[in-house]
Amino acid sequence: MTIQPAAQTGKADRRASLRSWWRRTGEENVSAYAFLLPSLVIFAVFTFYPAIFSIFASLLRWNLPYKPIFIGFQNYSELFTGELTSAVFWKSVFATGYFSLGVPINLFISLSLALMLNQRLKGVGLFRTAFFLPTITSTTAISIVWIWLYHPADYGLFNTLLLKLGLPIQAWLRDPALAMPCLILMGVWHGMGYNIIIFLAGLQAIPRELYEAAEIDGAGGLSKLRWITWPLLSPTTFYILVIGVINSLRAFTEIDVMTQGGPLSVTTTLAYYLYQQAFQSFRLGEASAVAVILFALLLLLTLIQFRLVEKRVHYD
Repeated sequence: MTIQPAAQTGKADRRASLRSWWRRTGEENVSAYAFLLPSLVIFAVFTFYPAIFSIFASLLRWNLPYKPIFIGFQNYSELFTGELTSAVFWKSVFATGYFSLGVPINLFISLSLALMLNQRLKGVGLFRTAFFLPTITSTTAISIVWIWLYHPADYGLFNTLLLKLGLPIQAWLRDPALAMPCLILMGVWHGMGYNIIIFLAGLQAIPRELYEAAEIDGAGGLSKLRWITWPLLSPTTFYILVIGVINSLRAFTEIDVMTQGGPLSVTTTLAYYLYQQAFQSFRLGEASAVAVILFALLLLLTLIQFRLVEKRVHYD
């Protein structure tokens, strides 16, 4: 007769404890996950699953319209050492590294312009807007404009300037020696607006008292830049460097619109080589292998930057 009331009391205590937990954390957690569920589903379907499937597809010989055949790591072997594909693959790796040279150039120009635009001058807001406008403009539209600037005939803007200076006209995008520098120049111009805004935010977060104290001690402009601005701007610089390297490795639109990987494949980067294999040659297995290699390269470079460069970043 004494067991049943004790059991009922235990059940009542457990129910009370469960209600208390639900009121404290359960209701809030369930609501949070309910709001996150649509985003998680979209991420799983359009990002996580394709990434995992690409790894599996890289182990297949999948040349449409034929059925896929499992071949293990043969796609990777052919990319690195194959007689027919390795030369093109390594050329695309070199082109990717060449195109990435625009990152430090962009960083230097953006920082220089941000230092100038950080002054309290009349109309400086207009200049800030002008530099930022290319960033929010469609890459396709900008590429078409730059095709006209680089037009090899004498009515291209750059060739017109050369003629006025008495210099010979250039083939620009049709010249294997000039095509990649032309793309780098356009990429620097297109991307520096975003970097300038980020640098400006970092510059304006530096306390003015530090500069005033340095001036009292007799520090000049270069000394303040070396010992105050640069160290305190290092987190911003590190962020721009990491994002810039990632964006340079995945650049596609400007290459597709302006050169289509030519001339002589000198502008065929890894991202564009992936596109050629997947959507022009329909070799999905090899394209997936290139995608995996590109992801591994991005991951490796990011880890190297965090390992080596972050040591020089001052967060205080």
